[in-house]
Amino acid sequence: MSASNPSAAGGPLTEGPRDPEHDASASYALEPTYVAELTDRVVATSTLTDQVLSPLDGAPLAHIPQSSPEDVAAAFARARRAQVRWAATPVEERERILLRLHDLVLSRQEEILDLIVLESGKARKHAFDEPLHIALTARYYGRRTASTLRTERRPGVIPGLTRVDVNHVPKGVVGIISPWNYPFTMALCDGLAALAAGNAVVAKPDAQTMLSALLGARLLAEAGLPEGLWNVVAGPGPQVGGALVAEADYVCFTGSTATGKVIAAGCAERLIGCSLELGGKNPMLVLADADVERAAEGATRAVFSNAGQLCVSVERLFVADAIYDRFVQRFLARTEAMTLGATLAWENDMGPLVSQAQLDRVGAQVEDARSKGARVLTGGRARPDLAPYFFAPTVLEGVTPAMTLFGQETFGPVVSLYRFTGEAEAVQRANDGDYGLNAAVYSRDTARARAVAGRIKAGTVNVNEAFAASFASLDAPMGGMRSSGMGRRQGTEGLLRFTETQSVATQRLIRIAPMLGMSDRAYARFMTANLRVLKKLGRA
Repeated sequence: MSASNPSAAGGPLTEGPRDPEHDASASYALEPTYVAELTDRVVATSTLTDQVLSPLDGAPLAHIPQSSPEDVAAAFARARRAQVRWAATPVEERERILLRLHDLVLSRQEEILDLIVLESGKARKHAFDEPLHIALTARYYGRRTASTLRTERRPGVIPGLTRVDVNHVPKGVVGIISPWNYPFTMALCDGLAALAAGNAVVAKPDAQTMLSALLGARLLAEAGLPEGLWNVVAGPGPQVGGALVAEADYVCFTGSTATGKVIAAGCAERLIGCSLELGGKNPMLVLADADVERAAEGATRAVFSNAGQLCVSVERLFVADAIYDRFVQRFLARTEAMTLGATLAWENDMGPLVSQAQLDRVGAQVEDARSKGARVLTGGRARPDLAPYFFAPTVLEGVTPAMTLFGQETFGPVVSLYRFTGEAEAVQRANDGDYGLNAAVYSRDTARARAVAGRIKAGTVNVNEAFAASFASLDAPMGGMRSSGMGRRQGTEGLLRFTETQSVATQRLIRIAPMLGMSDRAYARFMTANLRVLKKLGRA
């Protein structure tokens, strides 16, 4: 390997021939034996494969074996056998495995980053968010699971004579359908909580980014996770995803609102639970007293991290009229100063989109807005000189409800700017539409900003930060309102969703029924008197 290759010695990359048609410094290929070790983890019996291409240069990375519905059923059967043993494993041992994973992820982060960048195209600095988040998640549940799952004592109906114990029982086998935009963290983070709670997992990562997810499965095995507890299937969503929903005891899905509704309907038909993190049209409010420079820096990250392909990224910027012009000047200056590139280097501020389909979607929305009168302040076009799917960072003014960009999620490096005069107006406009995933508020008065945040219909709101404050705070539940989803990941909520609540009531000495010759009518009078006494004593 050349000195320019950031992969550590013994990593997954071998430098391939330079492609003169692109401006990237080098074209990279994966070691065949490394790919084989990863793809062998897919539960698949057929000879069908699907090719994975790199958004950096369009070059092939791997051929992924494809699973059939029968393979999915086999994966669940294997998981169910392993889960019985795992549920009986002391919680402290589950925690120890997660803490070993924490150390492995940190020590192997260069290998992880190589795969993420090669498969997703994102800038390496943004890829780093993924091993960071998984290490945080593994450590959080590696420290908190035992205390969270501990049997709770609750008051019984007759003080001193009725004992109630509340247990948290694992669901069984959890099905996880994860997206391409954060291929390592989204493939693992929900499943780590599911494992901690005593469940097994069958995971279906997105077809475009299977290798990053398979590396996660490999690291779990290296951390000591027993065989059969983490199973990976691959294939078209309607075929393999449907089979997964038909077998799972609980389903986690991260992706589009349209697909989330289909999954929710499938889960409802089987009366199983699900958690869904779906789309968003996330707003940022920059109040009149905000630090303009800090807000401009935060907006740049909020809009262009991972080229806007982030569920919590900002697509609508509402700026107080009093500082609007100054903010726009600083925001545009920061946007136009970004380093754009499609390489494995740390220096890039933004990489390409993940696919031609994503490029077409973003381009169509921007062109629709432009044709209907929106003003492009910067960007607004594809950059094939940088990579096949590169779209320039784009800032628009004058976006109206007549444009698809106004209310539909773009999921690209595009943001619309809007002025406002009063905070009530800003909150109302931020709450327009059906989404409610993430929001941000910038103000020097943090108490005031928190009050504004409380009026925004979003599952997470960050004050003086774009999205990282809530996303990286593992004790903070994360999820959407309205069409942005249901359920929460992270925190105790993110662990307990993978359990069934079981109440065990033990009765001592007397039965809860007439006794000692008492008639039903006398028993009713006796219980009525007791209820009045307990109320006077302040009992719930």
